[in-house]
Amino acid sequence: MSFFKKLKDKFTTSTDNVTEKFKDGLSKTRDNFSNAVNDLVAKYRKVDEEFFEELEEILISADVGFNTVMELVDELRMEVKRRNIQDTADVQSVISEKLVEIYQGDEGNSELSIQENDLTVILFVGVNGVGKTTTIGKMAHHFKEQGKSVVLAAGDTFRAGAIEQLEAWGDRVGVPVVKQSEGSDPAAVMYDAVQAAKSRKADILLCDTAGRLQNKVNLMKELEKVKRVIEREVPGAPHEVLLVLDATTGQNALVQAKVFKEATDVSGIVLTKLDGTAKGGIVLAIRNELQIPVKFVGLGEKMDDLQSFDPEKYVYGLFSELVDQAEE
Repeated sequence: MSFFKKLKDKFTTSTDNVTEKFKDGLSKTRDNFSNAVNDLVAKYRKVDEEFFEELEEILISADVGFNTVMELVDELRMEVKRRNIQDTADVQSVISEKLVEIYQGDEGNSELSIQENDLTVILFVGVNGVGKTTTIGKMAHHFKEQGKSVVLAAGDTFRAGAIEQLEAWGDRVGVPVVKQSEGSDPAAVMYDAVQAAKSRKADILLCDTAGRLQNKVNLMKELEKVKRVIEREVPGAPHEVLLVLDATTGQNALVQAKVFKEATDVSGIVLTKLDGTAKGGIVLAIRNELQIPVKFVGLGEKMDDLQSFDPEKYVYGLFSELVDQAEE
C-alpha cells in the first residue's frame, strides 16, 4: 500500500476540522511545491539522475534548505533503488513518506511539557515582528478552551507598545496580565508573574520576552537572568522555551533559530504565518538541521488557527490532491 493510500484512509473521510485547517493553511505552499513536482513527474517518465537533480532544485526553492535537500534526495535515491521504482509518479508517495519521517524525528517530542496538578511555565523568545505576542494570546485561548487557568507575563519591557499589545490580548481572551512599566527589569516582571500565578493557583504561565538581537550577549544575559528567577521560584521551570519564527522570512528564520539556540535552551518552535508563504519547506530545514521539534504552527488569522504540529496532517496538506486521487 502506498503512503498516499495510507493518508487517504486516515484523513479523506475524516470530519476533523484541524485536518482541513492544515489543508487550507498550506494552500500556497501546496500550489507551489506540488505543482512543481507534478510538472517534474510529467516531464520524466523514468527515474534517473536528471530527475533527482531537478527535484533538488524544487526542494531548495521551497526553502527546505541545502543540507536537508541533499540528505533527503540521497535517501530517496536509496529507497527508489531498494524498491526498484521505475515510474516517476511512484516517487511522489515516497517523498511524502520521507518528509513525515524527518518531521517526526524523535518520537513524542512535539508534545508540550505540561505539568499535571502544578504550574507550567512557558517562555517565548523570538525577534520583533514574528508574531510572538499574538502567538501568546492564541495559546492562552488554546489552554482556556481546555479548561485551564492562564496568566500572562509582560516581560518585553523594551519595545514600545509591547505591554499594551499583550494587555489587549489578555482582555480579548479573558486572562490576567502581570506587568510593570516600560523599561523595567524583565526578571522582576517574571518574579511578580510567578507569584501572581501561584496565588491564583493557575495552571499555565505564558511569558513574553524582548526580541532584540542586535547584541546577542545582552540578549543571552537577560534571558539567563529571567530563567534563573523562574527556576528559583518554580523548580524545573521554564518547562518549555518556545522560539517563535515567521515562516514568510524563509531562510532568515533558520538563521534566527541558530542564534536563539545558542543563546537559550530552545525546546520547540512555533512557526507563524505558514498560510502566508509558498515556501513552507522551512519547517523541514529547521527540524532536520537544528534538531528542534516544531510544536505549533500558525495556519491563519483566527483565534483557533494556531494548531499543534502534526507531521502527517502537514504532509497531507502538502499533497492533498494526490492523496485524494490515491488508488483504492
